[in-house]
Amino acid sequence: MKSNQEIIALARRTLKIESEAILNLVDLLDNQFAALVNQIYNLKGRVVITGVGKSAIIAQKMVATLNSTGTPALFMHAADAIHGDLGMIQANDLIICLSKSGNTAEIKILIPLLKQGNNKIACFVGDVNSYLAKQSDFVINTFVATEACPHNLAPTTSTAAQMAMGDALAICLLECKAFSSADFAKFHPGGALGKKMYLKVSDLVILNQKPMVDSSCKLHNVILEITKKRLGIVAVMNKKQLVGVITDGDLRRMMEKFTTFETLVASDIMCKNPKTIQKNELAVTALQMMQKNQITQLIVMENDNFEGVIHLHDLLNEGIL
Repeated sequence: MKSNQEIIALARRTLKIESEAILNLVDLLDNQFAALVNQIYNLKGRVVITGVGKSAIIAQKMVATLNSTGTPALFMHAADAIHGDLGMIQANDLIICLSKSGNTAEIKILIPLLKQGNNKIACFVGDVNSYLAKQSDFVINTFVATEACPHNLAPTTSTAAQMAMGDALAICLLECKAFSSADFAKFHPGGALGKKMYLKVSDLVILNQKPMVDSSCKLHNVILEITKKRLGIVAVMNKKQLVGVITDGDLRRMMEKFTTFETLVASDIMCKNPKTIQKNELAVTALQMMQKNQITQLIVMENDNFEGVIHLHDLLNEGIL
């Protein structure tokens, strides 16, 4: 067994080798990469990415990243392609093959079959003189000097290079398409990132009760309303107009300010300038307002009409925070 120091040294060595290999890709980029980006940008079909072994796993990650950033993509395992999966390729699709050597048996079987159609073929390959490179329309050099594996066998540095180049491709396409954060949210509606872009205050305020009292309401009834609605706040109304709020904190401060409470009404202890938010605002905007003002509730309005209350817990429950 290795000592802790030896383990950390091995991990650092691995990260250094892989980081240096990825950095080396910067100097390997050329017009072939730009041409591929332009080809995909103008593509009428999908990007079909294929590979075998560890390259196949990287291909699946590339597909996921492209799809989530606005470029339709499919994964096709190179070994399964010759057993029926070639049927997924349509006339306007572009194919990207991932391979370190570019000379594997599966690739040599697959490429002639792919070239029977008119699909453009690109490759991420570690040997630009390989069979795959010579048969491809776009050659992206992902050469690495050595694997991080001490035996130079296990795909480590080479797959890290493939993944990094795939990310570079996806980000270039994202930028070319002016793919926005709102677009990103459309493809991630279930996650916190997506919710920050589409979830509105109106989606949350309807889940809460609507605590409100008249400005002339007695203190006893104010406390009952705050307790009943369980939001720690109550809106103070003058007819239909919002004139203030009373929070749990206001009640505590009232205890310090007054010695008798029997004659107190809501208008005596309310805060006259409550923090409000319009119901059509994004929920993340409500969170930012709460953080800025160090509060846990906001009064929700629709123009000048009181609509309810949104609480910090509502945002927590949705995973916004």
